[in-house]
Amino acid sequence: MSRPLIGITAYFEAARWGSWVREAVLSPPAYAKAIERAGGAPIVLPPLNLHAIDDYVRGLRGVVLAGGVPLGADTYGAERDERVEEAQAHRDRFELALARAAVQADVPILGIARGMHVLNVAQGGTLIPWLPEVLDNDRHGEPHTPHVIQVSVSSKLGKAVGDKIEVVSPHTQSVRRLGNGLLAVAWAEDQIVEGIELQGHRFGVGVQWHPERGKEGGTDSKLFDALVEAAR
Repeated sequence: MSRPLIGITAYFEAARWGSWVREAVLSPPAYAKAIERAGGAPIVLPPLNLHAIDDYVRGLRGVVLAGGVPLGADTYGAERDERVEEAQAHRDRFELALARAAVQADVPILGIARGMHVLNVAQGGTLIPWLPEVLDNDRHGEPHTPHVIQVSVSSKLGKAVGDKIEVVSPHTQSVRRLGNGLLAVAWAEDQIVEGIELQGHRFGVGVQWHPERGKEGGTDSKLFDALVEAAR
């Protein structure tokens, strides 16, 4: 059985190898390895221009919207918060267009961390720009502290990972208003949304944590198995 092609969004920025410093397309290898283990064929997508979006969607059987720096506040009609890392406008434009095209074409999507936010904003949703201010604490920003996520058992996410999962998922932003067609399907104990799902779509799932990191992320390969299965 042939392996379905799964695209992975990536950075486009300066990198060093040897004595050279050049612009490079960068993607942590954990994404590609997780897709390969699940039976897919990973392809890294450079965020260069929007002209190739339709070609990508026609040729790919699935898309991973990968993690990274926060989306620019302008993408969801908010003012920039100086406490938030500076956005990468070229990546925002590319990934939002890719997400919208993949939704329209019913191509399976897995949004991870930033990728969940991309999926939500692409569907017209908004984000909380600085979560610690809303909660009056930074418990979601703690880099090594696991917490339990409650998952809807009737969702595609729940069928893949179960009704509860312990994850490490540091983040300072979160979903505020859900985008069109999206449902919240996973929550932290304080009801912050940690998973979303697109109704009526073959597989449109976003999670706040990093399943590609294995047990540290909380799900091992289960979500990637589900993505590749949908892509087949």
